[in-house]
Amino acid sequence: MARIFYSLALIFISPLIVFYLYILRGKKNQGYRAHFKERFGFVSKSLFTTKTKPLVFHCASVGEVLAATPLIKALQKAHPNLNILITCNTPTGREQILNQFKNTVAYSYLPIDFPFATARFLKRIKPQALCILETELWPNLMAISHKKNIPVLVINARLSEKSQQGYLKVAKLTHIIMRSITVLASHNKADAERFIELGLEASKSHVTGSIKFDITPSDEQLAKVLNLKQLYSINKNSSNENSSNEHINDERFVWVAGSAHPVEHELVLAAHQQLLKKQPNALLIIAPRHPEQFDKVAELLTQSPLSFSRRSQNNYNNEQVLLADTLGELQCLYGAANVSFIGGSLIRRGGHNPLESAAFSVGVITGPHTYNFDHVYPELIKLKGAVVVDSNDELAKQLITFSQNTKSCQTLGIKAAQCVAKNQGAIQKTLTIINQYLEPKP
Repeated sequence: MARIFYSLALIFISPLIVFYLYILRGKKNQGYRAHFKERFGFVSKSLFTTKTKPLVFHCASVGEVLAATPLIKALQKAHPNLNILITCNTPTGREQILNQFKNTVAYSYLPIDFPFATARFLKRIKPQALCILETELWPNLMAISHKKNIPVLVINARLSEKSQQGYLKVAKLTHIIMRSITVLASHNKADAERFIELGLEASKSHVTGSIKFDITPSDEQLAKVLNLKQLYSINKNSSNENSSNEHINDERFVWVAGSAHPVEHELVLAAHQQLLKKQPNALLIIAPRHPEQFDKVAELLTQSPLSFSRRSQNNYNNEQVLLADTLGELQCLYGAANVSFIGGSLIRRGGHNPLESAAFSVGVITGPHTYNFDHVYPELIKLKGAVVVDSNDELAKQLITFSQNTKSCQTLGIKAAQCVAKNQGAIQKTLTIINQYLEPKP
């Protein structure tokens, strides 16, 4: 009965959902209007050229795609003939899938959780198993999969106390979700216990750690980082009236503000202006979280006293700010920096993944709001691979300190990389679980 009421409510607000996705979001990003039929389960059967049932991975957006990439590539290596379909909810997630996997996987949007759309999707795809990243727990998707005897694997699962309280408010619906899970691989014991308290059978729960720690820069990425470092190093022929100041380092100080949000953009630019008073050659690489913010940040920069260029135009000429208005490059941009600031943390957005920076031995500065990564930041801070600031003034002070003490900045990066290495191993544990639910080769 709970799922019936949920479905009726979803159908009732469906005009608002369509208006939001197609009109509002589509106006900002045309990608929301493309492939719109997939939102209703009309996935093309031409996605698969063989009769082998696909393994489906659902990754909500960019962050989940990046987290799942090493896992999926390890699975491809172990099972070269395995058909894989990756679903997502956003155009940026879709673009990231293409960037990471080219044409080695199929991809589409996951349908909105209408019962008819989900049933249509599952009937067309006929997956051998469904792997859901983190907490994308859609009741109809999971219940219908369970009814069709499609294994539902929730991997890299996390559940905060706040989210648990939210699930408890819809206990009957939550019970349906928990009953539909075949197996759950969680970050830690505390996460696992929260799922069990919500009704998951304890025998279905496994603690594997977070696959986000299993990130290792590829040779291709390292080569690109080296190229970026050369590209954005100081032009020795450039003139600067302050270049003779003996207190200014000859080596350029580069910092990246990654996955920054509105409001944070202004805070980051203000911090950089304070840094420039001490280090006139410093470079800020600012990477907005969402592509629709690229032009808005460019407008902010145009109205500021800062000189800037856009990464997409590839015409950098010693400007004070580089606007990273491209997709798929953020990890390598982190690698080219002395230190990184991870956005979504000076405002109440819960932060973003700091391990993309830490894996390149680049230390992290974060704001206080990191609840989205409460399975990562405590360990990273404890091992002294990250520092916390509460405002743009504190951010500026920390940047100035690191720019004047390069050894402490390098130590932060080394500690960050050690934290990543210490917590690796989740991918192999997760692969062991997934392998149990793959259908035997025909």
